[in-house]
Amino acid sequence: MSSIRLDDGVELYYEDIGEGKPILFLHGVWMSSRFFQKQTNYFRKGYRMITLDLRGHGQSSHVDSGHTVANYARDVKQFVDKLKLKNITLLGWSMGAFVIWEYLHQFGQNNIKATVIVDELASDFKWNDFKIGAFDLPALTGMMRDIQTDQKELLSGFIPLMFKENVPKQEMEWMLEETMRLPASIASAILFDQSIIDCRPYLPSITIPTLLCFGKTEKLIPVAAGEHLHKEITNSRLELFENSCHCPFLEEPERFNNVVDSFIRTLD
Repeated sequence: MSSIRLDDGVELYYEDIGEGKPILFLHGVWMSSRFFQKQTNYFRKGYRMITLDLRGHGQSSHVDSGHTVANYARDVKQFVDKLKLKNITLLGWSMGAFVIWEYLHQFGQNNIKATVIVDELASDFKWNDFKIGAFDLPALTGMMRDIQTDQKELLSGFIPLMFKENVPKQEMEWMLEETMRLPASIASAILFDQSIIDCRPYLPSITIPTLLCFGKTEKLIPVAAGEHLHKEITNSRLELFENSCHCPFLEEPERFNNVVDSFIRTLD
């Protein structure tokens, strides 16, 4: 167990395992580094696998302020600098993808070897010119109100939407426990910001190699989101996972690990 203190006093929890090329794993909204547990044994052999709990999530400081995607990207930059990481592969699932794109927008692509984007849209919001978005204003408003009135009930309904198959009771219990670590105030604040951020203007400027991993089951994110990213990001490759929804790294971990490993090896 390790933590690092940012300049504003926030403590970020992380795990740093193995030696080799660094891969930094960034989780989705309300989630934590624990969701990457099926990657640990694989990537600790031959890689330096680093998993991070973003501000307010998991075991990191549950501070009241700083809960925007742009600020999470600044936290990640401090984290990278303090650990003196070089030539990094950034892997972002769901909101973690927004953090990556915002990082590249603010700090450029120097020192970033590649990115792996897991099941996310260029924007979660249904803008007038972006109909494939996940949320319209009524849906987003309803979720924010539900967080404030019954956070556990909302999460109990949301978590199964991330998976193609029914979630076993034991798995559901630890996921619910982990996502309930966030106070409702933090959960609603970051939900709003990550749902309305629009990264479409950033995509054409990305030139580093990008692997896009998308589940074919469309309970949350449509395959069209991956196709859109593949079109907009020049140096990208789209990989679909037949038996997955929003979490191919948990639903098809063996194939996911092999695909990511193969992608990174082809860059050498």
